[in-house]
Amino acid sequence: MGATIKDIARETGLGLATISSYLNGGNVREKNRIKIEAAIEKLHFEVNETARGLKTNKTKIIGIVIPELNNIFCAEIISEAEDILRQNGYATMLCDCRSDEHREAEAVEFLLHKRVDGLLIMPTGEYSEKLELFEKQKKPVVLIDRKVRGFHGDCVLADNEGATKEAVQRLVEAGHKKIGLIAGPQHIFTASARNWGFQKAMMEAGLFLDDSFMVCGDYTIKGGARAMRKLHEEHPDMTAVLVSNYEMTVGAMIEINESGIQVPGELSVIGFDNLEFARACSPKLSIMTQPTREMAVAAVRILLGKLQNEDGKEVETVILPTTYVGGRSIRDIK
Repeated sequence: MGATIKDIARETGLGLATISSYLNGGNVREKNRIKIEAAIEKLHFEVNETARGLKTNKTKIIGIVIPELNNIFCAEIISEAEDILRQNGYATMLCDCRSDEHREAEAVEFLLHKRVDGLLIMPTGEYSEKLELFEKQKKPVVLIDRKVRGFHGDCVLADNEGATKEAVQRLVEAGHKKIGLIAGPQHIFTASARNWGFQKAMMEAGLFLDDSFMVCGDYTIKGGARAMRKLHEEHPDMTAVLVSNYEMTVGAMIEINESGIQVPGELSVIGFDNLEFARACSPKLSIMTQPTREMAVAAVRILLGKLQNEDGKEVETVILPTTYVGGRSIRDIK
């Protein structure tokens, strides 16, 4: 039979209340903490997390909901967030909703029933009914990468509008005027913001904006390939294209290679995210990158702050800058 809290009391000479306070995350005197930790190690004591959770109404588990487990952008953020949470004594429970808003709603409800202490979510759905259940139970929710209509909680975003604006500006500086955009689904916050950044930059450059130069690629590899094919067929005189997420960048490059289009000789390209893929392309692809590590750090910081101070601070929105990483995929045609 394993050691109990009473065994620790006998070993340390401390009261059960002091030991219980330590085990449940309360404050104890430094000399008592040292005694308790020494006794825990000596007796090989293991905390019964289930029992502690029932007593404190805290499970030390954070729920995480993402749209796609095999999405590199999602994976990088969640891996970093999980590491930071573990360092702070929290486990995670991950749900992949496969970009299905009904699955997402089920996942959020499932995590609530599992009594997770808080939620990190990269939303797929447009509405917030299930998230409001967390709010009613005063459990913190932090949105990552996307906002949700009707939900006014904390969120951490990349500067999506700024990313596509800068990409267009780079192409315009190289003399390009006929620029295509492979966009994401416009009901998704990031896609809408990137689309607006593209349009704004084109207007600011005084360039004619034709809707047919903007094709939705639905944030998938196949979608990126289809959109690239359509753009090239409808606008063979297009000199540059901007692809607004990583999966679509892969698809667009597959289509470009299979069609025998020369980059940058016939078509200049700026992709999105994944430096390793950009370096593997020939020529090296110019890309806009998102600050995945910084987004994870900011999201966990906000969440832990709310958990440690349940009355909380005001709602926080963090917008982090993107970065242009130059390659050899842009031709100067000035």
